Amino acid sequence: MTNQDSDGMSENEWDERRELSWTEADWEQYLAEHETAVRDYLKHYEQLPTAPDRVDEVARRMGWDMQPDDAASTETDFETENEDAGDSPSFEEDFDLYTVHRNPVHIATKALYLSLVANWERIAAHPERIHPAVGLAVAGSLYRGREHALQAVQSLDMGDYALAICFFKRALRELNETLARLGTSNESDGGLLARYREFAVPRLFDLREIWLRVMAECRSADPGA
Repeated sequence: MTNQDSDGMSENEWDERRELSWTEADWEQYLAEHETAVRDYLKHYEQLPTAPDRVDEVARRMGWDMQPDDAASTETDFETENEDAGDSPSFEEDFDLYTVHRNPVHIATKALYLSLVANWERIAAHPERIHPAVGLAVAGSLYRGREHALQAVQSLDMGDYALAICFFKRALRELNETLARLGTSNESDGGLLARYREFAVPRLFDLREIWLRVMAECRSADPGA
């Protein structure tokens, strides 16, 4: 069931947004600041390796301070108060352009998968130690999990909570597939797989925690989802 009121966007507001004329350079700056936010999230995350409330603490450091029902909303606390806007639009413009790239769940998911994929690619680059079939299988499940999760966040921004839940379920299945693949013992890898598993499992469980929270809020916001 689609939440028809989720975006809260009136026709006049859409008219105002259509008046914005951004150049390619403007969008490049916007995307660059999004990538900076992803790196900042990962930096904060990696500074809290043993914190039991790591997900919440990173959100606090990012300035989101989300309330429980904020994750399923397109209106986030990622926006900052601005003043003296310049000529070139950016995250900090006073008209406050929003795209899915500013959604906290999108940023958190992208950041954690960025670290998971980058580390696995370094391991898979040694086929003499990691069987190519294992390398491809784990990489495939990581890529599919990330794709499903990011489509789920796009569905949140569309206001279709039922569709978002469907995509999060698919992401969770791929996450479980990744865990299963990493549980395969391999004595010939010299401990590479075990070390990666130690690195990856906390991140995978934190992704699961984030997605399950959002799914619960989706069902609370839309009981028919």
